[in-house]
Amino acid sequence: MFCLSKKTININQLKQHVINPKSGGFVSFEGWVRNHNDNQGKTNQVVTELHYEAHVKLAEQVGQAIIVDAKSKFDINEAYCCHRIGQLKVGEMAIWVGVSANHRQAAFEACEYILNKTKAKVPIWKNEFYQDGESGWVEANL
Repeated sequence: MFCLSKKTININQLKQHVINPKSGGFVSFEGWVRNHNDNQGKTNQVVTELHYEAHVKLAEQVGQAIIVDAKSKFDINEAYCCHRIGQLKVGEMAIWVGVSANHRQAAFEACEYILNKTKAKVPIWKNEFYQDGESGWVEANL
């Protein structure tokens, strides 16, 4: 239900985890590495790549708990979230969330919930690397 990956995210493979014949709706979210930043004090810097680091065992436990929580809060059938770790270039997918449900509204709400909780709670840290050779940790509040 939750994974960390050092390899490119394979959407077709992940989508297999959420296919359910009871589902009439499927929602997914893809988060990509962008070429600009939101790092405090570094606005308007050109981002060339990101390095994601994680406390793997804890991240997997927290991520799994988020999915279980979403399944108890929303009327969904299946949910899966995969977050990249390691070095990513601009344009690469950093996170994928997929949710299937009997109806679309529950899938939308659960997808947003999983994404927001993952960003807020899972111990994954983002280090941005800039065109000028500098780097900076972003949202390193865990």
